[in-house]
Amino acid sequence: MATTVDAQAPARRIGGGPTRSVAAASWTALGALMLRDLVVLRKHIGEFALRTIIQPFLLCFVFLYVFPKIGQGIGGHGPARQSAFATILVPGVVGISVMFQGVQSIALAMAQEFGFTREIEDRILAPLPVSMVAVEKIVSGALQGLFAALLVFPIAAIVPATPVHLHIHWLILITLAPLACAMCASLGLMFGTLFNPRTVPMLFGVVVLPLTFLGCTYYSWASLAPIKWLQIAVLVNPLVYVCEGFRAALTTAPTMSLWVVYPVLVGLTAFFTTVGIRFFRHRVID
Repeated sequence: MATTVDAQAPARRIGGGPTRSVAAASWTALGALMLRDLVVLRKHIGEFALRTIIQPFLLCFVFLYVFPKIGQGIGGHGPARQSAFATILVPGVVGISVMFQGVQSIALAMAQEFGFTREIEDRILAPLPVSMVAVEKIVSGALQGLFAALLVFPIAAIVPATPVHLHIHWLILITLAPLACAMCASLGLMFGTLFNPRTVPMLFGVVVLPLTFLGCTYYSWASLAPIKWLQIAVLVNPLVYVCEGFRAALTTAPTMSLWVVYPVLVGLTAFFTTVGIRFFRHRVID
């Protein structure tokens, strides 16, 4: 018996339609990549903890414990001056921990992924835009930088031989810390894509080390006033704004204006992210 088909009847979908949008699938894939990084981090938790703790511990141990104990306290003679130096140094240690963790967790990892392991090929097969893979790296690096910053506080509470007088301004701290971590992570992405995988380890001696010593880690930006040319020159250093921001959040010492710190950190984050994503796409395509 012949059957007739009503041309006006709605067509049935064979196999069903999509169960979720492209955006939803991208966010799900982004979450899966974050979870993957978390699992990898948990498997290497010992290496991560050592890498995170060793630098702030040694800085606090040498400058705030050893030197005062042997009578060579930095910042001047007397407990009051040494305590003032310790108070200035701790926010700088927080800033340098965020910087090192943000750059190291991304730049060194990308050297391996773009190098002999070619792990980056697995990541770009995820159902999300290539730029979102780069964003996931920034988020992961920022979270690791935030964790590194938190570890400084128990170290600063136990190690120093002289008192550290911190006065926490919570509103500044909770707004500045994520911004600083995001900026340092985006800087790590830019370094990881600009440098050849073979030369990435070299950037710590050529780029990161000068950033550290000239980043107002061991001194405040205002204290450079007697060396005016240097005070102006270090303004190109992103770490200056991170350390000065944490100094404003954790102390009552004179610092750079927050009306300068916040806009510069936002601008640097946008710039480093844009450049990093652009070079990341080029590296992936090549």
